[in-house]
Amino acid sequence: MPKRIFGFPLPRLNRHEISGSLGDLGTFLPLLVGMSITNGLNFASALFFAGLFNIITGLTFSIPMAVQPMKAIAAVAISERLSLEQILAAGIWTSAIVLILGITGLITFMDRLVPKPVVRGLQLGLGLQLIEQGLHLVRDTHILWGFDSISVGILGFALVLAFASSRKVPSALILFIAGLGLAVAINPGVSATLHLGFNLPQWVPLTWDDFRSSFFRAALPQIPLTTLNSVIAVCALSVDLFPDRPARPRKVAISVGLMNLVSGWFGAMPMCHGAGGLAGQYRFGARSSASILFLGSAKLLLAVFFGGSLLTLLHIYPKSVLGVLLSISGLELALVATDQRERAAATIMFGTAAGVLALGSTATGFAMGWILALLIGWKKKDAS
Repeated sequence: MPKRIFGFPLPRLNRHEISGSLGDLGTFLPLLVGMSITNGLNFASALFFAGLFNIITGLTFSIPMAVQPMKAIAAVAISERLSLEQILAAGIWTSAIVLILGITGLITFMDRLVPKPVVRGLQLGLGLQLIEQGLHLVRDTHILWGFDSISVGILGFALVLAFASSRKVPSALILFIAGLGLAVAINPGVSATLHLGFNLPQWVPLTWDDFRSSFFRAALPQIPLTTLNSVIAVCALSVDLFPDRPARPRKVAISVGLMNLVSGWFGAMPMCHGAGGLAGQYRFGARSSASILFLGSAKLLLAVFFGGSLLTLLHIYPKSVLGVLLSISGLELALVATDQRERAAATIMFGTAAGVLALGSTATGFAMGWILALLIGWKKKDAS
C-alpha cells in the first residue's frame, strides 16, 4: 500500500521520475532568468511559488502535470520592459478569467466544441516552435567549440537520441548535471556566490493602474494561449499519454485559475500548465506525479535556503544544454500529431500549425484551423 501524506497517495520515486522532472527546464529557466534580469522579478519568490505549485499539482493530479511560465506574458514583459507590477497584474487577470471558465463549466463546453485536428494543429505548431527556439539557443552560442557551444549542443542531442528508447539511462538528468559542471567550468568562481540564508516571499502592492495598463499589453495575448494550450491541448495530450487517468478540462482550468490569484500578490512569476511541459517530462521518463513532487520540493528548498544567489549560477548555465532540453520537449509534443492521417483532418491540422508558426499566435492558428474545419465540413466521426 502506497504511503500517504494529508490523505494523498505518494507515488514511487525513481531515477526515471527524477530525470523526467527536468524535461521542462528548457522553457522554465530561460524565462525565469530573463524576467529576473530584465524586469526585476524576485527570483527567490518566483522559484518558491513554482515549487509550491509543483507540489500542489503533484498531489492534485496523478500524471506529471508541468507548471510553466505564462509564455506570452513573459515574452511581452522581456521585449517591452514591463514593470514587475504589470507582470503580476497580467498573471492575475489571466488566472481570474480561466478560473471563471473552469467554475462555470464553459471550458468543458469549449473542449468538446474544438475539433480534434485543430487541437493537434496547435500541438504541432507549438512543438515546432519549441524545437526552433531550442535550436536558436544552441546556434546563438556563436562558437563551434567550447563549454557552451554548438558542439556541446550536438553532443547533447546525440546523447538524448542515443538513449531515446532506454528506460535505464536517465538522459535528461545526465544532461542537466553535465550542464551544471559546464557552468562551473565557464566561471569557476560562481560557487563562491552561493550562500545559505532564509528567504520567504514578500507582499507586492498593486494598483488599478497596473491592472489597467497590463490587460491589453500582456493579459489579452495570454488568455487564448492559456485556454487552448494550458487546458484544452494539455488535456488532449493526457488522454494520449495516460488514457487510464487523463486530466479533465474543468479541473485543469480551476488549477490554472487559482495559481496566480494568491501568488501574484507576492511577486511570483505568472504560471500555468502546458502541453509542452507534459510532453517533455513524459519524454524524459516521468510517468507519475512523483517527478513533479520531487521537482517542487527541490525548487522550494533552493528558494528558501539559497534564494536569489542561485541566479548567478543559472545565468551562466549553458544555453546549448537548455536548447537541447527545449527542442526534445518540442519534438515529443509535435509527435502526438501523427495520428491525423485522414486527408481532411490532416489539412485542418497543418493549417492550424501554419497559423501558429507563420504568425506566432496560438489564437490566430486556432482561428485558421476552425475556419478550415468549417469550410471542409469536418465532423467528429470523420476524424482519425
